[in-house]
Amino acid sequence: MAEPDLKPICSTPPQVPRDLPASMALDRQRAIVVGAPKWVNGTVLHYAFFGSEGDPAWVPPNDAQVDAVREGFETWKEVGIGLEFEEVEDLAEAEVRIGFDQSDGSWSYIGRDLLQQPANQRTMNFGWDLTTPWGKVTVVHEQGHTLGMPHEHQSPFSGIVWHEEAVYKTFEGPPNAWPRDQTFHNVIRKLDPAQVEGSSWDPESVMEYPFPAGLIREPQAYQQGIKGPDGISELDTEWMRKWYPGDQPAPKALQPFQSVQLALAPQQQVDFAISPPSARTYEIATFGGSDTVAVLFEQVQGNLRYVAGDDDGGEDRNAHLSLKLFQGREYVLRVRLYWPGESGQLAVMYW
Repeated sequence: MAEPDLKPICSTPPQVPRDLPASMALDRQRAIVVGAPKWVNGTVLHYAFFGSEGDPAWVPPNDAQVDAVREGFETWKEVGIGLEFEEVEDLAEAEVRIGFDQSDGSWSYIGRDLLQQPANQRTMNFGWDLTTPWGKVTVVHEQGHTLGMPHEHQSPFSGIVWHEEAVYKTFEGPPNAWPRDQTFHNVIRKLDPAQVEGSSWDPESVMEYPFPAGLIREPQAYQQGIKGPDGISELDTEWMRKWYPGDQPAPKALQPFQSVQLALAPQQQVDFAISPPSARTYEIATFGGSDTVAVLFEQVQGNLRYVAGDDDGGEDRNAHLSLKLFQGREYVLRVRLYWPGESGQLAVMYW
């Protein structure tokens, strides 16, 4: 982008906040709220495009738009993150379901919120041409949401003070035509500090918006507008590699009735390989006063496919899966820590 001007911009769907007790320690709240949208490291995200299924408006207008989305996933992969992206034809097999309704703007659900959406509905939409420079930035921006990233300018650490009525007036006009509540949700509203990683603002982030002059009171340096991103910034890369390191160790073998103690720091993850000795219903659980998410995958034709998961973050219980596993099949259990608890002790077992 050559200069700050008014672009059509992303409008994220509202998120349902976690119901955490007000008395909960802030460091525990932050660990859970920041970590909750993130996928476990090593996840293969399957994506599909609407064809004859669903609303006809969701069908890609041409092959160039589809290719731009594919290139965006490749751009994220080149950052060196520990996620994979695989295109599938069957929408029922896809976590990421992509439409191109040109009357609905561009948006994506954030991170694991995708899993709460019905299988016949979009989790991402593109509402303008993706072959332009701004279109290419839009692609990686929406995919950034899918990876769990919020809007950067809504950080409580940005220091942005708005000319609020000027903001509302600007976004109620073309090309966005937003009502006041949509502008508030996507621009003026500050995120809760518990939702934000770090304590600084990255105006170069691909999750930043461009803004024309006259909308920002403070900081003075941005009164003439914010240029907006050209792509994934250095800090974007740093944060994504932190959550999704590309060098996750190989899974450790987990035997039935073997309790394994874990020494994890917040945001760290450990993977276990499970080879059931017989076909029956098994229990898989974590133990301790920690907050964790546990996700089980099955090896299917060389690919790990999601089987089940449980997230005990902020709840007075442990992650627990109860399901039938089959002899001769291979599974991978991934356990990620939000918060270690008062004792810092954590264990996992299946039986």
